[in-house]
Amino acid sequence: MRFIKECFTRPPEEGKGPWPHRAAEPWRSMNKVGDREGVDELFQAGETSEAPLELDRDTLSGDLGPLKYKKYDLLIVGCGLSGCVLAERCSRELGMTSLIIDVRDHIGGNCYDYLDEAGIRCSKYGAHLFHTKYERVWKYVTRFSEWMANDHRVRGMVPDFEGVKKLVPIPPTQETVNTLFPDANINSEDDMLRWYEGQRVKPSSGEAKNGEEAALSRVGPLLYERIFKHYTKKQWDKYPSELDASVLMRLPCRTSTDDRYFGDAWQALPVRGYTRIFENMLLRDPKISIKLNVDFFAAREAGLLPAHGKLVFTGPIDAYFAAQGLPKLEYRSLRFEEEFIEEPEDGFYQPAFVVNHPSSDVPFTRIVEYKHVPNQPANVKQGQVKGTRIAKEYSSAEGDPYYPVPNPENRALYERYRALAEKESDVCFVGRLASYKYFNMDQAILNALEMFDSLKESGKLQPKRRPEDFGPGDGPK
Repeated sequence: MRFIKECFTRPPEEGKGPWPHRAAEPWRSMNKVGDREGVDELFQAGETSEAPLELDRDTLSGDLGPLKYKKYDLLIVGCGLSGCVLAERCSRELGMTSLIIDVRDHIGGNCYDYLDEAGIRCSKYGAHLFHTKYERVWKYVTRFSEWMANDHRVRGMVPDFEGVKKLVPIPPTQETVNTLFPDANINSEDDMLRWYEGQRVKPSSGEAKNGEEAALSRVGPLLYERIFKHYTKKQWDKYPSELDASVLMRLPCRTSTDDRYFGDAWQALPVRGYTRIFENMLLRDPKISIKLNVDFFAAREAGLLPAHGKLVFTGPIDAYFAAQGLPKLEYRSLRFEEEFIEEPEDGFYQPAFVVNHPSSDVPFTRIVEYKHVPNQPANVKQGQVKGTRIAKEYSSAEGDPYYPVPNPENRALYERYRALAEKESDVCFVGRLASYKYFNMDQAILNALEMFDSLKESGKLQPKRRPEDFGPGDGPK
């Protein structure tokens, strides 16, 4: 109870943790999620483990034979959100069979989380924060997990007017500006708006032609230089002046005291982790088979893929069409440098779950300390685990693709790939990598649900809207 009480009441300035997981009023009340919502059927059936369930040898074998069915309605490549939502819906509503294959050794795609040796819940592919404005998506995910309200708030170590780094809210709020520039003396939203107006630099041509001009027109030079310029360089390996204006035109300009990172109506964490969602969706469904450690391209080349009605491909679209000889699409990846700290002061390494480091003198973009999140197992929340695990994030051009790089050349190239995809009548391309679009978790779920709607309505598994019609995802944080 001490942990829960402190998460609601303790000011973050007092000590290092745990970081309060609810915002101050009135912002906290804007989150529609109650203290507990949703159903975890595995937990209700008596499964008390907090760790991912152990998968059987057959699932992990990498062997595509023998299989439960001689022919599957769907062969799904990728065990992330997009493929799993389609498998679950097609089974539950239409009685269709699916075989999901994935080159990785776990289910859940990039959402996969686990317990480390100390029992701390960690995310293998970086912190995941669920938030959505779509009531349909919220109702869907609460079928597969119990959820707890969580108002994600980020802090950054940002140099003030004297160059001294201060811990401030990101995106910038009234507190951010007052801490970095005390002479600003902002006490109201009108004050903040006037400060922004006095800072902003309008593009000489009237319209921002690149990311730097866009950023200066949104937040002005003081915040741009300290928070956005070098952080962008670390993310994309390009300065804002080398990027599309669209990349930085979305910079949030908060005039209020709202320090939440997201403004969506539903913001929550799954009580027993994200992997549990996929376990409830898939593992007890007899119409869904899963084979991990399977390389789709190698299996296709060897003629090992089973008979199937439709192929659902969630991997990189340029990899699928590699034989066409087109250039590769450009992605950014992430590299995580993890460290377990045996006995940190006060039990925590840093004062917040996520601390961004936008300055050029630090090579990583942010540090995530998982122990802060409120969906940790009970022994962690009760202080029985003395150590803590941090992950420093580095953006990279090498590694698993995470983020499409937005520029005119990549968009034009993707359109060539999309034209090829539209000619593949027996293949459905779905998800972030197949669409060359960064989807938030809720956008990926909604996209898959709408594709299932199309299947029910027309018999065709196809999207109802273009990826760009979902609006921007969060992208690199």
